[in-house]
Amino acid sequence: MTLNQLSLSLQFGKFDGVAEHRAVLSRHKVTRWIRHALSSDAEITVRIVGTEEGQQLNREYRKKDYATNVLTFDYTQEPVVTADLVLCAPVVAREAVEQNKSLEEHYAHLLVHGALHAQGWDHETSAEDADEMESYETAIMQELGFADPYAK
Repeated sequence: MTLNQLSLSLQFGKFDGVAEHRAVLSRHKVTRWIRHALSSDAEITVRIVGTEEGQQLNREYRKKDYATNVLTFDYTQEPVVTADLVLCAPVVAREAVEQNKSLEEHYAHLLVHGALHAQGWDHETSAEDADEMESYETAIMQELGFADPYAK
């Protein structure tokens, strides 16, 4: 399988427990996970943030006053995908525990999910679109050696 090229900027904000998240998110792993979700070359910034920054961004850009797991800011889809993916570390860690997943597995899923959003995939437009996106995410995650992220 030939994977598309990715120019990655990986950033970590300042928050409690940042070392644990840095340890899970090596540049090599993040690059691998995102590249498996790309249908064209991309330039993507991934920023791992704390609750305060995550909540502020969600409030400003989505008008939702809480920190969410991943925010995708997509700028272009052609000829190169350009986007920022912002993941809120405390939310990701809490969800991983709630879903009985490793932190690494949950980050991989959310990065794949965000990369698909950056390419125009949307699960909020219809149930059919949600099913299609979830199926594609599941296939990518299994290709990466992870379990179905939506398995009950």
